[in-house]
Amino acid sequence: MSAAEGKQDQILQAAVRVFAAQGYEATRVGDIATEAGVAYGLVYHYFGSKEAVLDAVFREAWGRLLAALAQAEETGETAPEQLELVVKIVLRTWRDDPDLVRLLVREVTRSPHIQDELDEIGRAFRGLQHIIERGQTDGTLRADVDAQMAAWMLYGALEEVLTGWVLGQLPDDAER
Repeated sequence: MSAAEGKQDQILQAAVRVFAAQGYEATRVGDIATEAGVAYGLVYHYFGSKEAVLDAVFREAWGRLLAALAQAEETGETAPEQLELVVKIVLRTWRDDPDLVRLLVREVTRSPHIQDELDEIGRAFRGLQHIIERGQTDGTLRADVDAQMAAWMLYGALEEVLTGWVLGQLPDDAER
């Protein structure tokens, strides 16, 4: 990782913490810079705007989700086992990076910015749909269920569990 990439990553991690604590609208670029321990102008140098920082956070998070889907497919396991792995990876994110989950739930997935990210989201749903279709073909998943609808339902269920944890409406119990 180059020094520039290291600074960008440092800024993004700080942005996640600040956005999660203060909310996107209440956050100033200066808040991100202070949290990152960098000069105010450096945030603008790398990202250009607060919105561009949020966009970069979103793209990185979705990139990780897409990588998890690819990792699940590469295991060679059955479709149900691959879907279980995806569920575990997504839900484990709450334990590994709760600020990121808070940010995604509170800001990104519920904001007008989501329109700009529909291609990334569509790729994730197509990955889930592909796993489901393969399971239907090999008989490990029911063939009488619409694979596209099942992919949307699975993602929706995961998002609602994460939302329940973020809002404190569901018990945050790893065993459950």
